[in-house]
Amino acid sequence: MPIFEKVNEQMKDAMRAQRKLELQALRSIRAAFLVRMKEDASQAVSDEDALPILRRLEKQRHESIEAFEAAGRTEQAAAEKAELEVILSFLPSLADEATTRAWVRTAIEESGAKSAKDLGRVMGAVMKAHKADIDGNLARKIASELLPAA
Repeated sequence: MPIFEKVNEQMKDAMRAQRKLELQALRSIRAAFLVRMKEDASQAVSDEDALPILRRLEKQRHESIEAFEAAGRTEQAAAEKAELEVILSFLPSLADEATTRAWVRTAIEESGAKSAKDLGRVMGAVMKAHKADIDGNLARKIASELLPAA
């Protein structure tokens, strides 16, 4: 079942069971999907379009959790964590550090990168090949380690 349909089904179930936090998270996901659907007047969101949307929502939740915890607002942080769990349930897990390191090494070899000046070229190659499966921040950190300073 496509992610878009899973979200709609789980939203109905959460409404029936009156799970407010889960329902709020699912509505947030659905709203992001609807914005994407309006861009090209489509009737649904494909899984390949849904994954980047979900990754963006995941990143937003992480940033919100950090901000709320820094401000001492534990209730809001807890609510964001609950939403994050729902979002993560739709996402495939990201590659571990060893796999990411191997992909970055391959990208460095294929792009012919020689120094840190070529970081953009390496990141472009890695993200193009493994966008849905890789943590961009981890890949950038590894690439910076592997490429000598200019």
